[in-house]
Amino acid sequence: MRALATNGEVITVEPGELIFRSGEPGDCMFGLLEGQVELSWNGDEGHEQINAGDVFGAGALVTSEHRRYGNAKAITPCRVLVMNREKFLFAVQESPMFAIELLSSIDQRLRQLKDCTKI
Repeated sequence: MRALATNGEVITVEPGELIFRSGEPGDCMFGLLEGQVELSWNGDEGHEQINAGDVFGAGALVTSEHRRYGNAKAITPCRVLVMNREKFLFAVQESPMFAIELLSSIDQRLRQLKDCTKI
């Protein structure tokens, strides 16, 4: 993901700043290069912490007329890679392992969320 950052748009986000809000249209996903982000949904009933190296908001790349399901807020100072569908498809063509790593990251996060809901 860091290699993609050289050709992509990287934004800086301060603690407490929203990256996206529930209900907003989405046309890009995000890769967290540095810092921590909190995802929250269902009126803040659900929470997940995103760490450097993780991606979030990927649903926007696979769902037409996507609306954000929850909020994404910086917990610490963050550097975030913004990747639209075009940049994502380019990354997958240039490095097919990127797609495998992305799926692995998403699968790991889903497993962690499932484990949390068993408690």
